[in-house]
Amino acid sequence: MPQGKPEQVPDDGLTTRQRRAQPVLAVHTGLGKGKSTAAFGMALRAWSAGLRIGVFQFVKSPKWKVGEEAAMRALGDSGKGGTVDWFKMGEGWSWLARPGTERDHAVEAVEGWAQIKRDLAAGTYDFYVLDEFTYVMHWGWVPVEEVVETLGARDGAHVVITGRYAKDELIEAADLVTDMGKVKHPMDAGRKGQKGIEW
Repeated sequence: MPQGKPEQVPDDGLTTRQRRAQPVLAVHTGLGKGKSTAAFGMALRAWSAGLRIGVFQFVKSPKWKVGEEAAMRALGDSGKGGTVDWFKMGEGWSWLARPGTERDHAVEAVEGWAQIKRDLAAGTYDFYVLDEFTYVMHWGWVPVEEVVETLGARDGAHVVITGRYAKDELIEAADLVTDMGKVKHPMDAGRKGQKGIEW
């Protein structure tokens, strides 16, 4: 796409304006870092355009304080740009569970997906971030076929999904797919996550 011009224009009878009004399904996947970060960059643009944003984070604990959440909530409360609602589904990665405190992550993921379906049907948001949602499909908690069908029938909302192991069916259905490959990471040298970098 040199200079932002498509290499081909389909003979579908649509005008440029009509094509620009089509909703986008984006998938950020791969083993590299930056999938969620890229999604929140898109959300910033959506906020600036005045769109209503719904962020649904899967497999991240409500106790974890992440910079993107603080920034997006502050922007949503600023009275400028669009609105921002933020939801966390589940307690976090399953290996962090302490004996006697286990929660059913699969059930919570299904409940989160049910809420997203209700919001899509009601037109609650214009832009959805489904963060780490690929894992929910990868682990078989929500069928990828149902996700593809539901998102294919949505009316006008943009959706960005993040996480490793995106299913082929999801990739095929998406309009924009980015595979973030890892070349090098500080953890390879034994360094743990850092404030301002990972959270």
